[in-house]
Amino acid sequence: MAIGGFDDHAHILIALPQTMTLAKAMQLIKAGSSKWCNQNFGRGRFEWQAGYSAASVSTSMVERTKEYIRNQREHHRRRDFAEEWRLFLEKNGFAPGPDPERK
Repeated sequence: MAIGGFDDHAHILIALPQTMTLAKAMQLIKAGSSKWCNQNFGRGRFEWQAGYSAASVSTSMVERTKEYIRNQREHHRRRDFAEEWRLFLEKNGFAPGPDPERK
């Protein structure tokens, strides 16, 4: 339905068939996009990080979510992804865990 992102992350809005798990969808998306990037860009090997996060979106929020995805560059002029993610977790009642990338 929509795909976009910024320098350090991507957003993908998809509608999954009832017979497909999120894990399977992410496996297919990551494998297919990695293969495409590696075949079409000669700047080293592209690989996704091991994890991902997902959230459901109600039908009434689909258009707003598409707009959010389309406007990532503008959006991140005000707040970087790490800050946005921390605020999202807090707003939804989750405490951010340790960053596995940070040593």
